[in-house]
Amino acid sequence: MAKIKFFSFLLLILLFSFNCQSKRLSQSQEKKNNIIFILADDLGYGELGCYGQEKIKTPHIDSIAEEGIKFTQFYSGQTVCAPSRCSFLTGLHQGHAQIRDNSGGFLKKHISLLVKDDFPSQWPLLPNTTTIGTLLQKQGYTTACVGKWGLGHPQNSGAPNKQGFDFFYGYICQVQAHNYYPRYLWRNDKKETLEGNDRKLTGKHYAADLMETECLNFIKKNKDNPFFLYFATPVPHVALQVPEDSLKEYSEKWKEKPYTGNSYLPHTNPRAAYAGMVTRMDRSVGRIMSLLKELQLEDNTLIIFTSDNGATFNGGYDREFFRGNGQLKGFKTNMYEGGIRVPLVAKWPGKIKAGSVSHHISAIWDMLPTFTEISRASTPQDIDGISILPTLLGREQKKHKLLYWEFPSKKFNGQVLRKDNWKILRSAKNNIELFDLETDPSESKNLSKQHPDIVKEMLILMKQEHTTNPYFPMSSLNEKLTGIENIQKIYAP
Repeated sequence: MAKIKFFSFLLLILLFSFNCQSKRLSQSQEKKNNIIFILADDLGYGELGCYGQEKIKTPHIDSIAEEGIKFTQFYSGQTVCAPSRCSFLTGLHQGHAQIRDNSGGFLKKHISLLVKDDFPSQWPLLPNTTTIGTLLQKQGYTTACVGKWGLGHPQNSGAPNKQGFDFFYGYICQVQAHNYYPRYLWRNDKKETLEGNDRKLTGKHYAADLMETECLNFIKKNKDNPFFLYFATPVPHVALQVPEDSLKEYSEKWKEKPYTGNSYLPHTNPRAAYAGMVTRMDRSVGRIMSLLKELQLEDNTLIIFTSDNGATFNGGYDREFFRGNGQLKGFKTNMYEGGIRVPLVAKWPGKIKAGSVSHHISAIWDMLPTFTEISRASTPQDIDGISILPTLLGREQKKHKLLYWEFPSKKFNGQVLRKDNWKILRSAKNNIELFDLETDPSESKNLSKQHPDIVKEMLILMKQEHTTNPYFPMSSLNEKLTGIENIQKIYAP
């Protein structure tokens, strides 16, 4: 009898141990969901076929929407590059983010003095910043950023390798990214010279092609381990430059007025060049998806494609011709919908229902909690993002109470807040605009005088969402630039 009890007890222990191991194995398998996040640069809401574009071919990105989901009310982190990327990586909206503008002249002066480089980059992320990269690294993911960084330099705390990325390849500085035939690109903290390039209209090595190759190599190298690839392609940010084979695809399609150049390189076929750039980027996305299928990684890889802000206004790009922001008002550098509402499509076979369309109001700072939930990483409590994984999987979704932006620039020094269908803009001169985006997505009717109670409520919410940032003061709120004495400390390696 005692032996029977002993063996029964031993059997229970073995079963318990087996169940624990099975549970751990199951969790381990669940964590092996790769994440690829592709961030285009200045791609407008209307520049993909799946969002109504008729002139530019984007079949591979369109297929993501066809085989996955398309969002109609997704927003960037900011209306310009660096702060939008900061909001993406940290899960914070612009009222709480470290970086809230592309560095202004005063900050650039100090950066140039402290970082000895032709392109000293922008204001850096601070030491010990919690980013998507650091969170996924702790969960066993191999992480890579390929493309344009713009959040610091290898000489300071903002280097990609210090902010959660095992591998970096591309432009450290946003200004360097204004040319697609650079003299060098960065591999981690080292410069790699590109022989045959001299920052002219053409050259031997097209940067976007080199970045595509690095993305493909990273996926191949890490096919047996969970990985996170942040592909921050510089396309289609001007200057207008694309290899001849892509230019030829569009060079005979339209009448062209040559762009004579100003702050960017001139081009004889600006419309064809721009369309060629976007279609070539689409080709890169297609090659990434083909590789996933070849390596049998398609079913356990979430791929998301979006943009860092709306379509631009300069460099020879013809926004009206391409209807780059669709019916939306505004463009990059302002806070109307055309500056901040962007396309987002996502694909995850077997998990996202093909052909889905979501009208869920969301923003790029939602990516951090989405990725931590997918990877089972710890999600910080002090973020503004809400995971959109339920929407991706067709489940009940928690909604934002509000979305908030502020932009401490000379062009638009003001605040923006969206609550449900209402959107309010407050300028530096305290001009107020109120729009009902459900009935007026083009922001053609200012309703502020008709709805004073809504204006009052939203101005109070604006005040609550703003926190003072000494490096990006809001002149509209009578804040002054302080804390410059700490620049040397921030820029310490």
